[in-house]
Amino acid sequence: MNHAKLTALTLRQNTCLFIVVVFFSSCSVHKKGITHSPAPIISKSEAHKNNAIIQKARSEAIANYVPFTVASYIDRFKTIAIQEMNLYGIPASITLAQGLFESGYGNGDLAKIANNHFGIKCTSDWKGKSYYKDDDQENDCFRVYDKAEDSYRDHSEFLKRKRYAALFELDKNDYQGWANGLKQAGYATNPKYPQLLIGVIEKYHLDQYDRPEGEIQKIKREDRVLAQINQNIGKSIKDSLVQNTPTNKLYTIKTGDTLYNISKRFGLTVDELKALNNMADNGIKIGQALIIAK
Repeated sequence: MNHAKLTALTLRQNTCLFIVVVFFSSCSVHKKGITHSPAPIISKSEAHKNNAIIQKARSEAIANYVPFTVASYIDRFKTIAIQEMNLYGIPASITLAQGLFESGYGNGDLAKIANNHFGIKCTSDWKGKSYYKDDDQENDCFRVYDKAEDSYRDHSEFLKRKRYAALFELDKNDYQGWANGLKQAGYATNPKYPQLLIGVIEKYHLDQYDRPEGEIQKIKREDRVLAQINQNIGKSIKDSLVQNTPTNKLYTIKTGDTLYNISKRFGLTVDELKALNNMADNGIKIGQALIIAK
């Protein structure tokens, strides 16, 4: 058994310990099962003021924006989707289908204003600009990118985590395996998500951009990507919630909170609280949600 297979096996055996929220989900597709959210961490007036600044900074681009058609969207982003496929093994068809689906083929507000084509949300480590929009909760925070290509790269980086490790053992032109694997790994709660993705791919013939790879190429790619995923295990998680965790098992951090007082409040030790949330250090942020019960 080669190194990639051993690494992937180890990754899969421990997946349940490191399940994290999908931070680039749209409420209509990914998190239908979540009906309650923590209170917003920014007021409507603050969110409006922030968004006005972002819109002003991008006013020229917004004013000159030319709406995409499906065909023009595919033509615009197929090259970067192929580049990401060759780097990581994610089928270009999958990336394009998700981009089309999440961004309203580039015409949604997040894509037009924030260059965010996958609905990727802010996290505790995000240092860039933000844009606020109602989603799972009021005034959800979304990442703002300098260019759309940055959103595509962030999409690839997001998938380089433990829960999706097994997908990188698939052939990079196996879009059906990837579509079903994303659902099985918890990327989407919509039971029809694989069929939706496959339908988009086949309707617009996106699989024409997928490319097979030789056995040696595949092994080298697996080794490289799975090693990167393995290196991320144990590091501080980038997500603020855990996928499908009931809201009565979550606590939203407020001003003055510390890991110590939170742990005492819920009958845990600090180490237990950190283990539940896959935290590598004691760093917390106002508005971050922590799991406080198994």
